[in-house]
Order: sequence, then C-alpha cells, then structure tokens
Amino acid sequence: MKIQMVDLKGQYEKIKHEVNAGIQDCLDNTAFINGPAVKDFQKDFENYLDVKHVIPCANGTDALQIAMMALDLKPGDEVICPAFTYVATAEVIGLLGLKPIMVDVDENTFNIELEGLEKYLTPNTKAIVPVHLYGQGADMERIIEFAEKHNLFVIEDNAQAIGSDFTFTNGVVKKTGTIGHIGCTSFFPSKNLGCYGDGGALMTNDDDLAMKIRMIANHGQQKKYYHKVLGCNSRLDTIQAAVLKVKLQHLDEYSAARNKMADYYDENLQSVAEIQIPQRAKNSTHVFHQYTLRVKNGKRDELQQYLGEKNIPSMIYYPLPLYKQEAFEQYVESNFSLPVTELLCSEVISLPVHTEFNQEASDFIISEIKNFFNKNK
Repeated sequence: MKIQMVDLKGQYEKIKHEVNAGIQDCLDNTAFINGPAVKDFQKDFENYLDVKHVIPCANGTDALQIAMMALDLKPGDEVICPAFTYVATAEVIGLLGLKPIMVDVDENTFNIELEGLEKYLTPNTKAIVPVHLYGQGADMERIIEFAEKHNLFVIEDNAQAIGSDFTFTNGVVKKTGTIGHIGCTSFFPSKNLGCYGDGGALMTNDDDLAMKIRMIANHGQQKKYYHKVLGCNSRLDTIQAAVLKVKLQHLDEYSAARNKMADYYDENLQSVAEIQIPQRAKNSTHVFHQYTLRVKNGKRDELQQYLGEKNIPSMIYYPLPLYKQEAFEQYVESNFSLPVTELLCSEVISLPVHTEFNQEASDFIISEIKNFFNKNK
C-alpha cells in the first residue's frame, strides 16, 4: 500500500478532463502572461471569498512581502507574528528591514496567543501577522479589536486555511483572509487550493490598497513604462490560473473530504492516552491542511521513525522555533524563550490527510500508531 501525505495524482485523475481543457485553451490562445484565465479565476475567487479584490501573484511569500510594501512600513518598524509558523511569515519582515517580534501560540489551536500581543506592544509596533495554522482561523475578532485600539495593520497569513469560515460573536461569518486589512495566500501544489507550480494571491476590501498592491506587483506601474513606486515582478502564470479555476469549483468538496478523514482519525485515536488529537477553535471551521497530533510522552521522534519503517509518511511542522533559527539571531536576545512554542516543536507530528479519503490506508495508519504505543508501555 502506497500512502502519501497528499494524493495529488488521485485528485488530478478525477478532474483531469477539466484541467486538461483549461491548459489546452491557454496553449491555443498563447496568452501565457495575464491571459483570460487569470482574470476569470480572480473574479471566481472574489465571489467565493466574498471580497472586493483578489490580486493574484507569483507565490505566497511574494504576497506577504507585497502586502507589507503596500502598507508603507518603514525600516525599524516592528511587526508581530507567531514564532510557531513557516519561515516565510517572518522572513519577509526581515527582508524589508522591519523587525519581526515573535510571540507565543495557543497550545490547543496552535494559533497566535493574544495575551502576547499586549506584552510585546511598543511604540514601534505597526502591524500584526496572524497565521491561520494547519487550517483553522486565529481569533480574528479579538485581533481586530486589539489592532483598532492601537492603530495597527493586520495582514492575515491564510496560506493553510483557504475556505475556512470565521464566525463573529454577532453571528457575522467571513472567510479567513478577508478580515484584516490584507489577506495573503499560497497556491503551492500541496495546499488545499493548490496549482501545479507556484502561485499566490492577496485579498482586500480596500480599494486604495488594492490599487497599490496591483501597482507594486507590476514593477510599481499603473501605466506601462511609467513607474510611480519601486515594485517587483510577481504574476500568477496563466496556466496555473486555469488549473486553479477548475480546482476552486471543488474546494468545498475537498474541505469536506479532509474533514471526513480528520473525523475518522479523531474517532479512532482519541482513546490513545499518549497523544492529543487536534483541537477545534470555537469560532472557526477547520479545513485540515494538516492533521497534527501532539505526542505527549517524549516519543514523537521515535513514533515518526517507526511510522517511516512501516512506509507511513509523516511531517513535523515545525521542529524549531523561528527565534532559534540562525537567520533570526539578530532579532532576539540569546536567552529568549517561548514555552508553548518550544513544547509544540518537540511534540507535534502531522499525519497524511488529503482529498482522496481511503479507509484502508487510514485504518493501517491508526493501527500502527496504536501498535507503537502498546509496545512502548
């Protein structure tokens, strides 16, 4: 039995005729840059998210960088972000001469811990980048309240939670990525909405910001060869847009399939005392970009090795806090520590979860996890 973290081939087989037709259309009309498929996908995505503006770009990292450029953040400005996340979130902060201020996360939802915002707030704080980790939203209601109180920008890193719904206490429901000033996402192939190469997008309801984002992503120009600001060259490839246009139609179906697989894991693993199954946030749906366990007896690495011996893939997202990465040494004191982040880095392990639910494979994974802990009692 061949088990994969993400079954992109199985997914493709079900939609290959739609995808192939979209790609062939791009080849036939030879509009490889900013072709019709880009504009079509942009409009479809705006409708799906119920957001005024989607600006496609080359990848999720570019999206984060362009967002910060569009907000006119200046060197030395501080940007708060979680320490337990992928490097891109903080990387672009440093690349722009800004200072990443890394805060702890909630040990149950893995999302940014709100008390840390107040603790690390300074006169230089200009923005917050909440990451909707593993597929569910951070507490955007409280984050927005905090940001408005202190006049801060909010840039949502929504690379892992496309399709997730956040419900406010007044009953209003919004898609993650559309709540802050700017939302950013990635269309890396393994993402819930992934293309067949690199791709990304920014989302905003602010007309002026949208205009500036488009200008920055296009060499700082609104009119060809007339450049108002320093920008970059970041475009979504037309062929990738054609793929995304097809896959967007199936996104809710994909989320449901991931939830089905996650529920099956939950049902069969919740009795294993040595692990904690993923906790759902009260105010956000979960789209399970990752199904992430916590191994609470210090045997996470041994479990991963054991699963590997059984040809069961797994991943550790993430093994080291950002502030312990050599690249970020300049931004923190040598003794800086965030207890929950460090605990999670030693405990988390992600199991295969994807759109092509296979009960036989899931049963095998579950049985081997149980076997491992039974042998280690």
